[in-house]
Amino acid sequence: MRDAESFDDLYRATSRRLMHYAYALTGDLGEAQDLVQEVYIRAWQRWSRLRQYDAVEAWLRHVLSRLAIDRWRRLRNFRAALGRTGPPSHVPPPGDDGMLLVWALRRLPPPQRRALALHYLFDLPVEEIASETGAPTGTVKSWLSRGRAALAVTLGESAEAEDVH
Repeated sequence: MRDAESFDDLYRATSRRLMHYAYALTGDLGEAQDLVQEVYIRAWQRWSRLRQYDAVEAWLRHVLSRLAIDRWRRLRNFRAALGRTGPPSHVPPPGDDGMLLVWALRRLPPPQRRALALHYLFDLPVEEIASETGAPTGTVKSWLSRGRAALAVTLGESAEAEDVH
């Protein structure tokens, strides 16, 4: 039997029980679904070895239990930190200019958007952006130049449209 078929068989045979187990551990359906998904991802990544086990479902339950414990620890640590620092301050919703900028950025190709964000939000120089993205410095300069030009056009068109109304 092919790997994918045998994994599908395992999933069909165990997913319902594993989901019930995860829900019993967490008491939260969304969190239980996330945990079960993560367990099956890990199982698939190790499937060539895992399929030889006598008790694969026991392995799935063990991994699920460990993931649930890890989440409980992270939540406990978060609550402890929250107790020390207090709740985060209120963050007002973004203004019209911020929304317009995000809208314009989304229209850019991802490399240009990433270069602009790294340059303007993190104040990274071209050389560091090139190192982080694995692109030549000339390419990063091109992304920044083209991205700024596209933003100017997009934001200019948007401002003109607002002036008409």
